[in-house]
Amino acid sequence: MWAAVPGPGGCLRLGGGPTRRSPVLAGRKLKVLAAVSSPPNEDWVKATPGFFDQDNRPIMLFDGVCNLCNGGVRFVRANDRNRRMRYEALQSEEGRNLLRRSGRDPDDISSVVLVEKERAYIKSDAVLRIMQHIDLPFPQLAFFLQFVPGFLRDFAYDNIANNRYSLFGRSETCEI
Repeated sequence: MWAAVPGPGGCLRLGGGPTRRSPVLAGRKLKVLAAVSSPPNEDWVKATPGFFDQDNRPIMLFDGVCNLCNGGVRFVRANDRNRRMRYEALQSEEGRNLLRRSGRDPDDISSVVLVEKERAYIKSDAVLRIMQHIDLPFPQLAFFLQFVPGFLRDFAYDNIANNRYSLFGRSETCEI
C-alpha cells in the first residue's frame, strides 16, 4: 500500500515498491463530481470551516507521490504569479479532510480535485478550472476546451490518470 504523509521537507512515501499497484486505484470506477455533495448526516463544509476562514483561494488536491502530478503542481506554481491557488497532497490529513468535504472517499487518490469554498471539481473539470485561475494564455485555452464534451475530456483524463505511475513513475517526496 502507498501513502504519503507530511514530514520535514515534504511528504514521505511509505510502503510498497516501485512496481506495486496502489490498491486504492485497482478496480475502482471513477465518479464525476461537479458540485459539493456531503455524506449522509454530515455537512463537511460546516465541519471543516478552517480551510476557507482566513483564505478564500481554491485548493488544488493532487497525488503527492505521482511524478506527473508533482510536475503539474510545479507548472501551475510557475504560471500562478499572483498566487491564486493553494496546494495539498491527497494523502495528507488535510487532503483527506478536503476529500470528505467534497463528498469523496478520503482514500480516493484517482483524480486531481480543485476545492473551492462552495464547490469541488474533479478530472478534466478540475483541470479546466485550475487553468482559469493561472496566468495567460491558460484561461483562454480553458474557455475553448470547455466546448469539448465532458465525456471526451474525461475519457482522455482517465486514460492518463489510470496509467500515470507506469508512464511517469512515482517519487519519494511531494511538492508540499
